[in-house]
Amino acid sequence: MKALLLNGQSHHGWLASSPLVKKILEQTCLFSVDIKTRPPKGSDMSGFRPEFEAYDLIVLDDGGDPWSDATNAAFVDYISAGGGVALFHHSCQLFHQWQEFNEIMGLAGWGKRPASVGPRLYWRDGEVVRDTGPGDAGDCLDLRENQIIVRDPAHPITKGLPEKWLHATDELYFNLRGPAKNLHVLATAYVEPQAEAHYNDSGFGSGEHEPVLFTVDYGKGRCFNTTLGHVEGGTPADTRADSMECVGFITTFQRGCEWAASGNVTQDVPADFPAEDAISIREKCELPSAA
Repeated sequence: MKALLLNGQSHHGWLASSPLVKKILEQTCLFSVDIKTRPPKGSDMSGFRPEFEAYDLIVLDDGGDPWSDATNAAFVDYISAGGGVALFHHSCQLFHQWQEFNEIMGLAGWGKRPASVGPRLYWRDGEVVRDTGPGDAGDCLDLRENQIIVRDPAHPITKGLPEKWLHATDELYFNLRGPAKNLHVLATAYVEPQAEAHYNDSGFGSGEHEPVLFTVDYGKGRCFNTTLGHVEGGTPADTRADSMECVGFITTFQRGCEWAASGNVTQDVPADFPAEDAISIREKCELPSAA
């Protein structure tokens, strides 16, 4: 399958994360990955016209200026007709005024998104709860290890994963809002109410189990969205990428991308997948050595 990775302009470390995404996907032997970088911030975007239809999967490691109307329309046509899209971490900050994109990614943060864009989603007592009340859209806790809880063990992406696993040092997003149409929560992480936060008025966590892995059906296409994968800005040589070196991130991203591109998952859960109370790291996302 062919994947197109779009990057550029983000204040996150896309110069470091994009090569890792390419490596992670090509390690599956299921994908070949092309990378296309958007023009610098403030540039004319009319000439930025990726050939979406030539690919089975579009991956967004992107942030910044809106695309042109023609590119927006081509992207919507692509996924409506059956294309696959994968987003991770900071991509949920994209295009807050583009309604179709908000529906494709399901939940988002920042970008002055009011309550009118849709509810927050939490997991309580075995089901999804939609909070339509007022409040901020998007916040995060500082870098820390986070326990991930699988909420749908039967979905192809999460099938075979342990119920709970410890994710390596990463930001933890919460209070995301969006249309949340045709959205399916796969996994959550708990945000303690006493945890210090940065962007909401209270300055504290939500006290809720927040979605971290979820899917969205849009037309005939599929979107996989993970809030994990924070990478600090900088060059690849001086950037921390613990979050993307976590075998939990690698595995769920690989499986999520295969599902988005094909509707199926053929990959097994690796032997070095994290445990409930122990992280598992592959430095520079290298494959483990053969025993």
